[in-house]
Amino acid sequence: MNKYLIICSLIAVASCSKKPIDPNKESNVMLEEPTLKVVDSAAAGKHEGLALIEGADCLTCHKIDAKLVGPSYQDVAAKYTDADIDKLATKIIEGGKGVWGEIPMSPHTGMSKDNAKKMVEYILTMKK
Repeated sequence: MNKYLIICSLIAVASCSKKPIDPNKESNVMLEEPTLKVVDSAAAGKHEGLALIEGADCLTCHKIDAKLVGPSYQDVAAKYTDADIDKLATKIIEGGKGVWGEIPMSPHTGMSKDNAKKMVEYILTMKK
């Protein structure tokens, strides 16, 4: 009986002692969520429209200076003017096809009109 009491006491003491935590050892303890640093595009010297383009899926189909799936941004800028900003922003949101070929541009229905306009304004800065 004494052996049993001694073993239980040792287990209790060992389990209650504080051991240093090894960060490389697996654990089921949740770590603190990393915080994201939000960068102001204008303060970083980047046009807000470019930041929006980079954050969306635009660069999957468009490049600045060469046709990919859709026209290059330089080709779009050469074809349109500031008077077309609303029209092009609507095209980004609703999608479409036929102007640059038969491959349709996917709609971006969750995008706000203001953000689509900022993207168009940036694209129009690329006139050659």
